[in-house]
Amino acid sequence: MPEQTAKKIILAVDDMPVNLAIIRNILCTDYDLRPLKSAKTALRLMDTLRPDLIILDVEMPEMSGLEFFNLIRSNPSHPEQKDIPVIFVSSHEVETIVAGAGNGGIQDYLVKPVDPATLLQKINSLLNTERTSSRD
Repeated sequence: MPEQTAKKIILAVDDMPVNLAIIRNILCTDYDLRPLKSAKTALRLMDTLRPDLIILDVEMPEMSGLEFFNLIRSNPSHPEQKDIPVIFVSSHEVETIVAGAGNGGIQDYLVKPVDPATLLQKINSLLNTERTSSRD
């Protein structure tokens, strides 16, 4: 088996620093995590960076996660963005997330507080990685 390749890039977007810190602690060893506090900042970054996966809070000021999701799914300047897996993270019920995602569909979601093992399992599944972690 070849040596470990470059880490997959994960964009985590949440307006609450404590949530970003939790996600950073869970993922920093296995992934190249890019934590951002606003969807608008994430949208600008995605002009020059294509993450392998996005972890996205639903409810944020200025631009909600659902607005951000719908924008990247329909961006004619960057059609490749529609294929980036997205995991929504929210304190809301899943029905709210699904309804707000429109026709773009969602890959997965987690209800806060995030369980580390569940988050890693969902990421590994979406990225088809074989990472194993002793964090439970």
